[in-house]
Amino acid sequence: MRKLIIAIDGPVGSGKSTLARRVAALMGYVYIDTGAMYRAVALKALRREVPLNAADQLAALTGETRIDLRAKDGAQQVFLDGEDVTTAIRTPEVSQGASKVAVVPGVRHVLVAEQRRAGAQGGVVMEGRDIGSVVFPDAQLKIFLTASPDIRAERRWREHQQKGDAIDLPRTLEEIHERDRRDSGRASSPLVRAKDAVVVDSTAMDSEEVARLVVMLAQNQASAGAAR
Repeated sequence: MRKLIIAIDGPVGSGKSTLARRVAALMGYVYIDTGAMYRAVALKALRREVPLNAADQLAALTGETRIDLRAKDGAQQVFLDGEDVTTAIRTPEVSQGASKVAVVPGVRHVLVAEQRRAGAQGGVVMEGRDIGSVVFPDAQLKIFLTASPDIRAERRWREHQQKGDAIDLPRTLEEIHERDRRDSGRASSPLVRAKDAVVVDSTAMDSEEVARLVVMLAQNQASAGAAR
């Protein structure tokens, strides 16, 4: 059975990372979290006090940055210039910074090239906000994962609570709406559903149900391709 490129896109808090990790595990594929790459750039910019609206400086910074995604014990580790920043990139400040960095065309140009290189051979589950529309428009299976804003805010709030971050639910919902506006309105690679993407609404589904559905779709696609 052929190895697919599975592209998972969707808004913040829809459960893309959880879904992508689980689908990769069930299918024996490699999981690639593209959002972690933008978070790593944002972290480096914050550390160096590079303004998050300085497009030329951010593009230059990205060009001199090495980001490695490694798998360990079923989880993904993120290395920024050789440093393990897996935990450091998950703070609210870096999360907000990443959405600002992601609108910079020069940053996206560098990272999209890396993402294409990483997934070119297939057998990957890649998630982000423009994987099916820009990074891999020819992906054999495209999923657009969504959920209601209230549910997405609650999921993101619970993640912050587990990490000990001091942020309340109303503030998290406000951030969700802000991220949605920024991601959908950016000039470079906005968040859009690819025309041939399968829309999966996870509002009333648990993560395992969603993963099993996507695996079934992937297996059907792989079988159909092998029969051609």
